[in-house]
Amino acid sequence: MSKLIKWLLAIILFASIVCEMPIISAKGETIIINTKSLNVRSGPGLTYPVAGSMKQGERAEVLATSGDWYEVRFGSGTGWIASWLVVSEEAKELAPMNAVSKVNALNIRTEPSLNAAVIGQLNAGEAAVITGRQGEWASIVKNGMDGWVHTDYITEIQQSENGQAGTAVKPEVKNPEQFTVSVDALNVRKAPGLTSKKVGLIRKGESFAIEEIEGNWIRLALGKKSSGWVYSFHGTLDAKSTAGKTEVAADKKVTVLTNGTNLRSSATTSSSIVTRANAGEKLTVIGEEGEWYNVSLSSGETAFIAKWVVSTGDVAKVELTPEKKKSARVPGTLNGLTIVVDAGHGGNDRGTTGMQGTDEKLLTLMTAELLSAKLKAAGANVVMTRESDTYISLRKRVSVSHQHGADAFISLHYDANPDTSITGFTTYYTHSNQKSLASSINDGLASTITLRNRGAQPANFLVLRENRQNAVLIELGFLSNPSEERVLTTEMFREQASHGIYQGLLEHFDGK
Repeated sequence: MSKLIKWLLAIILFASIVCEMPIISAKGETIIINTKSLNVRSGPGLTYPVAGSMKQGERAEVLATSGDWYEVRFGSGTGWIASWLVVSEEAKELAPMNAVSKVNALNIRTEPSLNAAVIGQLNAGEAAVITGRQGEWASIVKNGMDGWVHTDYITEIQQSENGQAGTAVKPEVKNPEQFTVSVDALNVRKAPGLTSKKVGLIRKGESFAIEEIEGNWIRLALGKKSSGWVYSFHGTLDAKSTAGKTEVAADKKVTVLTNGTNLRSSATTSSSIVTRANAGEKLTVIGEEGEWYNVSLSSGETAFIAKWVVSTGDVAKVELTPEKKKSARVPGTLNGLTIVVDAGHGGNDRGTTGMQGTDEKLLTLMTAELLSAKLKAAGANVVMTRESDTYISLRKRVSVSHQHGADAFISLHYDANPDTSITGFTTYYTHSNQKSLASSINDGLASTITLRNRGAQPANFLVLRENRQNAVLIELGFLSNPSEERVLTTEMFREQASHGIYQGLLEHFDGK
């Protein structure tokens, strides 16, 4: 072999070794673990063995990178961690962060301990400024009040230019006249800002006239020629006093969905029945209490009717015309079939939140829209339980299924589990008559997506248990698994998943 050939082979071998070597990062770069617990692996990939773990808030020096993985100092040696679950120390310091509560009634405590006194609460979606960290706790400032919250129940997001989290947007109220405090204690300040001097304290349930609104701050009339500023996120704005009930439009009406619907003396299913109404009857709404409407009757009396047994226009109206006989369906199409597509969660119900901050409610809506388009193209009459980011109660979703006599009710969700290693999709059913549809859809999904198939399984979900129609609930993968979350949030996955559901529906109805 000539010397020239030997030199060429040596150069090629050296180049191949160099190409596989990780690219060395800048010396001294430090990253911060941005998830509750992060596996450290022996190599740059999920297939490498787990060598240990690091906790949220821990810092590590980056030695090298390989794709989406960082090599860091770990123990007496080194290990590899996923780059998408960390943030750089420099970025963390430069970008002020907000804590957004994942749950309602998240306790704010005086110290980073479950034994510390509770001084306030955050509701789901409510934001507070993060001022520091200690282990699994974050120190926050909420309306001038310093406290601690557990990081398991918050999502950390970068503040926008105005200092507020982008998700915590206060709903606009037309011509607000009154502010009612919704937290235990609320500081009143001399000027609209957290650094302004405190001039008073108001309590939960107290209401005050609004004198001025400036951004997210409101100036309240507190008494004799006295006023002060409060942060608007810690109360409700009303056009006028409603004595604890929600104000509704004077001409708002609801339509009863089924015959023999109970109207009760108070807003609970255990109260006495005042009268009954039949499908198609319209009732005038005079107020709301939780999941109930207060309605006026022709007799001059008032009564309460559950929101899930009436239509308000949020979903398609009741058809009062005589039922038409369905045309014969041509195999290979969905002509003549009515399919209800239910995008899980919505509004203040965010569903699960992924390791990278993905909200389930947004993914389900995007998937539902794509599925709806495919089913309509195949000839189906498609009804969506929601078409925007709005809250729809579970019983309301079931009533939509009954109202339209759905041939199939498909509820779309994305899963979560404390064990972040769990992956795969599952199709659930409750009643035996739902099992065939669940199996067909699960098989359809298995033919189009590459996630682990967990099969068609029985489960006790309300939208299935209370549903008289053929219904299934699909969990399209685990947002709690970082690797799977990255797949689930792609357009390609939604395209494949919606096509798999369509194929399963076609197979089911062709088989019948």
